[in-house]
Amino acid sequence: EKLIPHMILNALSGKSMPVYGDGSQVRDWLYVEDHARALVEVVTRGRVGETYNIGGHNEKRNIDVVELLCELLEELAPAKPAGVDAYRNLITFVKDRPGHDRRYAIDATKIERELGWFPQETFESGLRKTVTWYLENRGWWERVLSGEYRLARLGHAEENESY
Repeated sequence: EKLIPHMILNALSGKSMPVYGDGSQVRDWLYVEDHARALVEVVTRGRVGETYNIGGHNEKRNIDVVELLCELLEELAPAKPAGVDAYRNLITFVKDRPGHDRRYAIDATKIERELGWFPQETFESGLRKTVTWYLENRGWWERVLSGEYRLARLGHAEENESY
């Protein structure tokens, strides 16, 4: 999902945080490491040919996600970009996309029942870890956004060679 990284990057850059429509679209959120652990469970313990839905039991409205992000940023990144008095003030509402789904939901009962997998992170703890990662890796994502980062191989004789 693009919402969380887009909003974090915009907020940290002092740009508007555009929310489609009224922000009432609901999504089921899952922390990336929980998703990776679920994939390992499916590959190592799942039955061949079976399908397993992976979900987080973390259904949230988009606007609630964005508002929580603002609260976390106030706590974890209080030194705001110039001209920003509160991250929440960067939220703007834009015209909804045509055909934008109101709700995405996952029934993860099967993976829980058959493989005993459950997410280890709550939505809030996963979001905090995500925001912290962006704050601790600012140099990397700024290079990606600027175009400077070009997947160059480290330690290779030809600095500009990429693969």
